[in-house]
Order: sequence, then structure tokens, then C-alpha cells
Amino acid sequence: MNKILCGVDIGGTKCSIALIDDNGKILDKIHTGAHVDKNEKGLVKMVAENIKEIFKRNDLQESDLPGIGMGCAGHIRFRDGVIITSSNLKGFKNYPLREAVQSYFKIPVILDNDANAQAFGEYKFGAGQGFDDMIFLTISTGIGAGIIINKKLYRGITGTAGEFGHMIVEPDSELTCTCGNRGCLMACACGMALPWLFEKKLKEGKKSKLNLPPDFIRSEINGQLLKKGLEMDDPVSKEIILDCGYYVGLGLYNIFQALNPPLIVLGGGLTNWGEFYLNKIKSTFYNLARDMIFDPIEITVSKISGDAGVIGAAALTLEEQG
Repeated sequence: MNKILCGVDIGGTKCSIALIDDNGKILDKIHTGAHVDKNEKGLVKMVAENIKEIFKRNDLQESDLPGIGMGCAGHIRFRDGVIITSSNLKGFKNYPLREAVQSYFKIPVILDNDANAQAFGEYKFGAGQGFDDMIFLTISTGIGAGIIINKKLYRGITGTAGEFGHMIVEPDSELTCTCGNRGCLMACACGMALPWLFEKKLKEGKKSKLNLPPDFIRSEINGQLLKKGLEMDDPVSKEIILDCGYYVGLGLYNIFQALNPPLIVLGGGLTNWGEFYLNKIKSTFYNLARDMIFDPIEITVSKISGDAGVIGAAALTLEEQG
């Protein structure tokens, strides 16, 4: 019988619990948004009940699984299983989430940052297969990353290594990041920046083909809308996508100089902008790196992007096996 894994992906608007085989294929999944308004204890209870429900409907005992892996957005102190802070969940400051979920189960529970989980999932089941070292960068509402070195996640002293979204790429930027600094990669090139960037283009006199109604709420500008604009050959959408691609390419150059990885995998919703966006990222990177690349480096997109969070969380239970 193939090994069965259990993953939990806790985000700001969705929570997924899934059973996965040891090839990374989802066997069953529970998807809910009911956790959004729950406090810490309420969320833990809901997660535990959903895990028990998915075990029951698949006729599984706890002993049939190596453990339960959880990925959660925020800063995670991995060694203690504690959420230090999370901008996506109300409360949860210095909250011992791993211990709280563990109290419902006998098998080990593992908690890590969602980007770390996605990185390890990509290494085990996706584009990272065949590599011992890689970087995973997820570009969505925010920007997160995970570092794989010698087949294992590198977490740093606190557990927060890989926060490449907070590298400063534009010191004089008008955009302030959630961390309080100006010009972070996350401030300049993720979903949170898009409404501001769109408004800025219009104030510069640029004309958009999107023909948004006068009462359109600018804060609702998102990646999907800009993708529609790209398909319409809208100059404003295209400029914003190219600007974001430039900053991500600059970020990859900094990562390359710091860690010299053989592989960088890009995931997250904004990669749906496709080749137009990816080509800008790559051209910016290669224009900066030039002849400093002495061995091949591959930049590619996630192969498990749709369910990367929950697949990656499940994969955490395999980390100690290499």
C-alpha cells in the first residue's frame, strides 16, 4: 500500500485539509472558509474535527499515517511550533498552534510557514524533483519563499529564513510594505501593490482599455483583472505587469548572488500572467547576472501550483526522510 499523507493549509480566506499519496496526488480534500471569524481555539477545533472527518470517510486510523503537516501564513518559530505573527489571521500572536492541534492526535503534528511548505512540496513532487538545492518563490497577494539546501528546508535561527519579499529593491519607493519599510519587493511587486500601481498610471495620464465604471472600487484591482487587460492589449495593465516582472527579476538576481542555487521555482497567482510576465523576470535577471553565471541556473514555474499549499503541508511529514 502506498504511504498516505495528511496536509493542512491555513490561509487568510481558505483552509484546506487533504489526504495525499506519496506521489503528491490528492486523494480527498475538505475545503472551507469557516475558520475566518474563529478565534484561536475555534480554528484549532475546526481543523481537528475536519482531519478526523477525512480520516473517517477514508477508513483510516491515525497509525496509517506518518504524521500531520500544517502550513500557515505568517512568521513561524518552527522549533516550537508557534505562530509569532500572522497578518492573515486575527489574533494568533505567539500562539502555540502545533501544540494545540497535537492535543487532538497521537501522531506527530508539524507546523511551518506556508511558503516553506510549498517549497518542500515542490521539491518532493514538482519542479524540484532531481535537485538537492532550490529556491521557491510564491508571488500572490504577498511574496514568500522557501529555501531547500541539501534536500532539507533551511529555516534560520528563528524559522523565518527566506523572507525574500522583504528585501528592499526600491529604497526611494512611495510604497510602504506591511513590515513598515519602503520599497520591499513585496510592496512593489505583489497583489497588494496593484491598486496603487494602477492608480499611479492613470494619474500619469495613461489610458486603460479596461473601461472601468466611474464607481469601480480601485482596491479591487487584482491580478485577474490585469490578466484580462493583458489579453486586451491594455497598455496600463501591460506596464504594471512589466514593472512587477522587473522587480521580481531584480529580487532573483539578489537571491542568485546570495545563495547561487541551481533552480528557482516561481509559484503563486501572479504567475498566471504567463510568458509576458515570466520573460520580463528572466530578461531582467539575465541582464543583471550577465557573465557571472558560471554554471546553468534554471528558472521555471511551479508544477503543483493549484494545490501547492496543502500538498506542501503534507510533504512536511517526509522531510526527515530526505
